[in-house]
Amino acid sequence: MEKGLKLFFKNFFRRETVLRAIKVALVVGPVLIIINHHDSLLQFEVSNHLYFKFMLTFLVPFCVSAYSSAQAYCAEDIRLDESPE
Repeated sequence: MEKGLKLFFKNFFRRETVLRAIKVALVVGPVLIIINHHDSLLQFEVSNHLYFKFMLTFLVPFCVSAYSSAQAYCAEDIRLDESPE
């Protein structure tokens, strides 16, 4: 279990994983902000509380993308370890 978790975090913080997750967050985040907060944005009612929600809105697609990439890298690493050489 510890080896699997260590492998997951190694893959989660890989340069490729982080860059991909940032790109996804920069595309998906604004779309989600517009969908979820369009009424406040159109009325120019932006508060500190709303800025916090905006940051979380970017964090969610980042985490989902990084998680799925890390899982894919782990599966590939395990497949390569188990394949006969």
